[in-house]
Amino acid sequence: MRAVTWQGRRDIAVLDVPDPRILEPTDAIVRITSTAICGSDLHLYELFGPFMDPGDILGHESMGIVEEVGSAVKRLRPGQRVVVPFNIACGECFMCVRGLQSQCESTQNDEYGTGATLFGYTKLYGHVPGGQAELLRVPIADYNTIPVGDELPDERYLFLSDILPTAWQAVQYAGLSEPGTVVVLGLGPVGQLASRIAHRRGHRVIGIDPVPERREMASRHGIEAWEPDDDADRIVATTYGRGADAVIDAVGLEAHGSPFAHAAHRVASVMPDALARPIMEHGGVDRLAALYAAVDMVRRGGTISISGVYAGDADLLPLKTMFDKQLTLRMGQCNVKRWIDDLMPLVEDPSDPLAIGDLVTHHGGLDDAPALYEKFQTKRDGCVKVVLHPDRPAATSA
Repeated sequence: MRAVTWQGRRDIAVLDVPDPRILEPTDAIVRITSTAICGSDLHLYELFGPFMDPGDILGHESMGIVEEVGSAVKRLRPGQRVVVPFNIACGECFMCVRGLQSQCESTQNDEYGTGATLFGYTKLYGHVPGGQAELLRVPIADYNTIPVGDELPDERYLFLSDILPTAWQAVQYAGLSEPGTVVVLGLGPVGQLASRIAHRRGHRVIGIDPVPERREMASRHGIEAWEPDDDADRIVATTYGRGADAVIDAVGLEAHGSPFAHAAHRVASVMPDALARPIMEHGGVDRLAALYAAVDMVRRGGTISISGVYAGDADLLPLKTMFDKQLTLRMGQCNVKRWIDDLMPLVEDPSDPLAIGDLVTHHGGLDDAPALYEKFQTKRDGCVKVVLHPDRPAATSA
């Protein structure tokens, strides 16, 4: 089969690789019809090389048609259309039954002290081949698939794999029980959807992003879209001198700013893996500009909800300020299956209340992946969200 593979920093290649096969009786093989490039994939493209091997298959936002099932699979059948959540979880352990599938005790990665295994996401999270490929092996397939209907296009369902429940969880974690002001830092795909969800719930939403096309997209859906410029002072001035009731950090470790951490990124990305891994695991390597900004923008007694990925274990946080302001922080990998029952009616609503149809800016075949990774990373050509279709030929221009 053809698959999108990591070969090195900013080096993506589409190669012929062996087809996946059933390894456990609970496995299924899914023929991928659509698979997205996630903002988290850009961390692999840019930074996480010390935990990658050349040839690793990327991708954790996928859906397709069940092609084969193991002997112990009870709920799936060949020909069924499914979305594949990015978490690999058992559905039965202490964590899963409490809606913490991203912490599944059956698939936790003890070697690195991390949570549940993820598709296509480094040795830190299980080193399982991803879904930017023609075929995907899905472990514990009865639980790690979401059956969907045949009436709507892939694009309406695909984002149930990650970014839509991630955005939903970000708003849930903001914890607002009555209408308030929510600031969303970063208007990439998760930030766009979180903004729309918060707006639908009656909140005033201010989205902040330096990219004009992302601000324009947010503005189409009732969001006050601001260019970064003394944001904390502006937020305080427009909220009766208090600050936002909640701030959602949808940026994470590669935020603009933080020049010293940016230098650490560059150094770690070119060091030999044996030296770089301890730095990545135990150092303060995150660019914390977005998180620092959130602390300044949120009101006293407010909440910061973090959906952007962070990776450093020695990051310096302004704990005196956070303590004095009596802030609540909630964060973590999304527990995808926890939110599907809430989201499915919105996804299948003919009116498309979350405007999922206005998110994808670029499509391509698998062979377009190298060019589209680069375009997404550099935010060129108004690139907000990329979807790859393995059954399509390469575009004439990605």
